[in-house]
Amino acid sequence: MAALIAENFRFLSLFFKSKDVMIFNGLVALGTVGSEELFSVVAFNCPCSPARNYIYGLAAIGVPALALFLIGVIWNNHTWNLVAECHKRGTKNFSAAATFLLFGSIMGRASVAPITWSVISLLRGEAYICALSEFVKPSSLDKFPAESGAEVLAKFPCRDVPANLTKFRDEVTRRLRYESQLFGWLLIGIVAVLIFLTKCLKHCCSPLSYRQEAYWAQYRSNEDKLFRRTAEVHSRILAAKNVKQFFGFVALDKEEKELVQEFPVEGVQPSPQWNAITGVYIYRENKGFPLYSRLHKWAKGVEGNGPTPEGHELLFLAS
Repeated sequence: MAALIAENFRFLSLFFKSKDVMIFNGLVALGTVGSEELFSVVAFNCPCSPARNYIYGLAAIGVPALALFLIGVIWNNHTWNLVAECHKRGTKNFSAAATFLLFGSIMGRASVAPITWSVISLLRGEAYICALSEFVKPSSLDKFPAESGAEVLAKFPCRDVPANLTKFRDEVTRRLRYESQLFGWLLIGIVAVLIFLTKCLKHCCSPLSYRQEAYWAQYRSNEDKLFRRTAEVHSRILAAKNVKQFFGFVALDKEEKELVQEFPVEGVQPSPQWNAITGVYIYRENKGFPLYSRLHKWAKGVEGNGPTPEGHELLFLAS
């Protein structure tokens, strides 16, 4: 049973690291929808009090969206590649367009979950109704009692109103839900148009053919998988070697013994090598030949980070 669970977790880990970014973004969106539904059922509780409604309604939409955005920025590998790039080499080797692409990639991917949260919140309408019910003008409601003001309107989301105001509560709720859902659909439309324009701009401005772009994506995916797998084996063998040197022996299982025998590790990579393969990478060519990653560039012995007379920089960010 434990082996089955471990295998399932391994499958999910590999799946979420898939090269298909659209599938990953779709799963993030679905997860956000489920979280929003759970939040609405369990946690959302409008205070139905003037002034508090507005703050609570905006917080119910904005604070989770902000938290999801920050989590998206933290989980994005480009964020830490950019940090490493600024720390080790600075951004002097990147043009304004390249810098814009970097931040656009980070912000775009991090925006999937918060935009989904905001859209679902607006389509449900509960937070919007809670926030703006007290601001409905009584004069816009036919035959609304003059003595009833913002305090009564603020209670409409909780249905805690006298029987003679029930029809006004239903009208206000229907009106605000219409506005909320309208904003939600408009947000979906705007995001869809932006995604479409971004994809068109990417393919129109890219100097690579569609097949070479697909090959580049496959190369990056395979390189990352092989690098992670090899790094895990290398670190395990190196750790076993050091433990054996300290204790005089090391307790290894059958699989680990086979790894130690098959892949002897004599040393470790110096920091300059790690620095050379770490950081932001913009597609480059050297003497007409493509360099698909920092590791590829290091393996070919190409020095420097900026464009050279023999090569040229193509401002097409690796995803």
